[in-house]
Amino acid sequence: MSMITTSSLSVHNQKECKGHLQPVRDALDILNGKWKIPIIVALSFGKKRFKEMQREIERITAKMLSKELKELEMNELVQRTVYDSSPVAVEYSITPYGLSLKNLINELRLWGVQHRKRVMRKR
Repeated sequence: MSMITTSSLSVHNQKECKGHLQPVRDALDILNGKWKIPIIVALSFGKKRFKEMQREIERITAKMLSKELKELEMNELVQRTVYDSSPVAVEYSITPYGLSLKNLINELRLWGVQHRKRVMRKR
Protein backbone atom coordinates (compact mmCIF):
# COMPACT_ATOMS: atom_id res chain seq x y z
CA MET A 1 0.00 0.00 0.00
CA SER A 2 1.46 3.37 -0.97
CA MET A 3 1.22 6.36 1.24
CA ILE A 4 0.09 9.69 -0.21
CA THR A 5 2.18 12.53 1.10
CA THR A 6 1.29 16.16 1.49
CA SER A 7 3.82 17.12 -1.17
CA SER A 8 2.36 14.68 -3.71
CA LEU A 9 -1.11 16.14 -3.05
CA SER A 10 0.33 19.60 -3.54
CA VAL A 11 1.86 18.60 -6.90
CA HIS A 12 -1.46 17.01 -7.92
CA ASN A 13 -3.36 20.18 -6.92
CA GLN A 14 -0.93 22.36 -8.86
CA LYS A 15 -1.37 20.25 -12.00
CA GLU A 16 -5.14 20.26 -11.59
CA CYS A 17 -5.12 24.02 -11.04
CA LYS A 18 -3.03 24.59 -14.18
CA GLY A 19 -5.40 22.29 -16.07
CA HIS A 20 -8.27 24.60 -15.09
CA LEU A 21 -6.43 27.88 -15.64
CA GLN A 22 -5.38 27.33 -19.27
CA PRO A 23 -8.87 26.84 -20.70
CA VAL A 24 -10.12 29.86 -18.71
CA ARG A 25 -7.26 31.94 -20.11
CA ASP A 26 -8.13 30.74 -23.62
CA ALA A 27 -11.77 31.77 -23.17
CA LEU A 28 -10.81 35.15 -21.71
CA ASP A 29 -8.39 35.77 -24.60
CA ILE A 30 -11.30 35.40 -27.03
CA LEU A 31 -13.89 37.32 -24.96
CA ASN A 32 -11.57 39.94 -23.45
CA GLY A 33 -12.43 43.59 -23.13
CA LYS A 34 -15.64 45.34 -22.30
CA TRP A 35 -17.29 45.15 -25.73
CA LYS A 36 -17.21 41.59 -27.07
CA ILE A 37 -19.84 40.10 -24.78
CA PRO A 38 -22.24 43.05 -25.26
CA ILE A 39 -21.84 42.63 -29.03
CA ILE A 40 -22.62 38.91 -28.75
CA VAL A 41 -25.64 39.70 -26.56
CA ALA A 42 -26.93 42.27 -29.05
CA LEU A 43 -26.58 39.80 -31.93
CA SER A 44 -28.27 37.04 -29.95
CA PHE A 45 -31.48 39.05 -30.42
CA GLY A 46 -31.15 38.91 -34.19
CA LYS A 47 -29.19 40.11 -37.20
CA LYS A 48 -28.09 43.72 -37.11
CA ARG A 49 -26.41 46.29 -39.25
CA PHE A 50 -23.38 48.15 -37.97
CA LYS A 51 -25.23 51.37 -37.07
CA GLU A 52 -27.96 49.43 -35.27
CA MET A 53 -25.36 47.82 -33.02
CA GLN A 54 -23.64 51.12 -32.43
CA ARG A 55 -26.95 52.63 -31.26
CA GLU A 56 -27.79 49.65 -29.02
CA ILE A 57 -24.36 49.32 -27.40
CA GLU A 58 -24.00 52.66 -25.66
CA ARG A 59 -20.64 54.43 -25.68
CA ILE A 60 -18.95 52.10 -28.21
CA THR A 61 -17.12 53.97 -30.95
CA ALA A 62 -17.35 52.98 -34.60
CA LYS A 63 -13.64 52.19 -34.62
CA MET A 64 -13.92 49.90 -31.58
CA LEU A 65 -17.07 48.19 -32.87
CA SER A 66 -15.35 47.50 -36.18
CA LYS A 67 -12.26 46.08 -34.45
CA GLU A 68 -14.26 43.86 -32.11
CA LEU A 69 -16.52 42.57 -34.90
CA LYS A 70 -13.44 41.59 -36.94
CA GLU A 71 -11.99 39.68 -33.99
CA LEU A 72 -15.31 37.96 -33.25
CA GLU A 73 -15.61 37.02 -36.91
CA MET A 74 -12.05 35.69 -36.94
CA ASN A 75 -12.94 33.47 -33.96
CA GLU A 76 -16.10 32.23 -35.72
CA LEU A 77 -18.51 33.73 -33.18
CA VAL A 78 -19.98 36.32 -35.57
CA GLN A 79 -20.75 36.16 -39.27
CA ARG A 80 -20.56 39.15 -41.61
CA THR A 81 -22.83 39.03 -44.66
CA VAL A 82 -22.44 41.49 -47.52
CA TYR A 83 -25.48 41.94 -49.76
CA ASP A 84 -24.98 42.91 -53.38
CA SER A 85 -27.25 45.92 -53.37
CA SER A 86 -26.90 49.60 -54.02
CA PRO A 87 -25.65 50.85 -51.68
CA VAL A 88 -23.95 47.70 -50.41
CA ALA A 89 -25.60 46.40 -47.25
CA VAL A 90 -23.66 44.59 -44.52
CA GLU A 91 -25.33 42.59 -41.79
CA TYR A 92 -23.89 40.81 -38.77
CA SER A 93 -25.27 37.72 -37.07
CA ILE A 94 -24.23 35.34 -34.35
CA THR A 95 -23.00 31.95 -35.56
CA PRO A 96 -24.09 28.59 -34.15
CA TYR A 97 -20.67 28.49 -32.45
CA GLY A 98 -21.35 31.92 -30.96
CA LEU A 99 -24.66 30.60 -29.64
CA SER A 100 -22.68 28.02 -27.65
CA LEU A 101 -21.89 30.93 -25.29
CA LYS A 102 -25.58 31.34 -24.41
CA ASN A 103 -25.44 29.52 -21.05
CA LEU A 104 -22.20 31.22 -20.03
CA ILE A 105 -23.57 34.67 -20.86
CA ASN A 106 -26.85 33.92 -19.09
CA GLU A 107 -24.93 32.92 -15.95
CA LEU A 108 -22.96 36.18 -16.17
CA ARG A 109 -26.24 38.08 -16.52
CA LEU A 110 -27.77 36.35 -13.50
CA TRP A 111 -24.65 37.00 -11.43
CA GLY A 112 -24.66 40.63 -12.56
CA VAL A 113 -28.29 41.07 -11.47
CA GLN A 114 -27.51 39.63 -8.02
CA HIS A 115 -24.32 41.65 -7.70
CA ARG A 116 -26.10 44.90 -8.60
CA LYS A 117 -28.77 44.20 -5.95
CA ARG A 118 -26.09 43.41 -3.37
CA VAL A 119 -24.03 46.53 -4.09
CA MET A 120 -27.03 48.87 -4.35
CA ARG A 121 -28.38 47.59 -1.03
CA LYS A 122 -25.15 48.74 0.67
CA ARG A 123 -25.43 52.31 -0.62
